[in-house]
Amino acid sequence: MLPRLTIDLATLPEEGKNFSGEISAEMFDLPTHDPQPVGPLTYELRAQRFESELFLSGSISAPFELTCVRTVHPFVKTLRVNPLNLSVEIEQEGPLDITDALREELLLEIPDYPRCDDADVPMHCEIDPRYLAVDKPLGDTVETRPRATGDDRWSALDALDNLDSES
Repeated sequence: MLPRLTIDLATLPEEGKNFSGEISAEMFDLPTHDPQPVGPLTYELRAQRFESELFLSGSISAPFELTCVRTVHPFVKTLRVNPLNLSVEIEQEGPLDITDALREELLLEIPDYPRCDDADVPMHCEIDPRYLAVDKPLGDTVETRPRATGDDRWSALDALDNLDSES
């Protein structure tokens, strides 16, 4: 597995060349609360130079662990860009690192509202009615809302709720 994908422009034939393989998942380097890759980026590419641009066509994919917006359960979904058509500007001669360009193309495929019924292995995706605000029974025994493990982004709002109960 490669840590980066570099194309040597000096040895790239005029008619182009095919590249295939994997790039280590470490190249994504995402913050803790973002979706995380659970496998390498796989690529099948054709690279061809056109004056000051390198044109890449083919496909890329990588499996990611996402959190369902309905059930708050983690699931794995393989994100794909197929077909990939990407132009990278050539700023100087020599080896050209295209890893970041591929990374950005795949990150654009992360869904805004991931649901576990879209997973590689689809799961039943239904909200627990105990967590619905509409028509919630008065004697509900649910004390806390469901959260992803280690997610403390709501702690500031929880602190405001505690202020209201003190006054």
